[in-house]
Amino acid sequence: QVQLVESGGGLVQPGGSLRLSCAASGSILITYNMAWYRQAPGKQRELVAVITGGGLTNYIDSVKGRFTISRDNAKMTVYLHTNSLKPEDTAVYYCNADIETLDYRRLEVWGQGTLVTVSS
Repeated sequence: QVQLVESGGGLVQPGGSLRLSCAASGSILITYNMAWYRQAPGKQRELVAVITGGGLTNYIDSVKGRFTISRDNAKMTVYLHTNSLKPEDTAVYYCNADIETLDYRRLEVWGQGTLVTVSS
């Protein structure tokens, strides 16, 4: 069984920062792309940032220059460093990973989500 566990969400004032973490565990052979999505109240889930196994990154325009995605392959962990947070960044943030298991199955796995609230 493969699991993603997120942490690091919370309440922060506008202009503040948070670091979100997502650790993968279980019968994992390879972790390919890892990504962060978010879903604001009443809106569809959207891709925020993605990082390949080789470290290439991509971001949605609204977070470029403010958010940074990184990963530690040895720890099978992906991070989202969020800076200059705005009220419109308020959402549940979900971790997503493309994984190959020890018995060579390819899976897309989601975390349970962590709430980020940006408010004064």
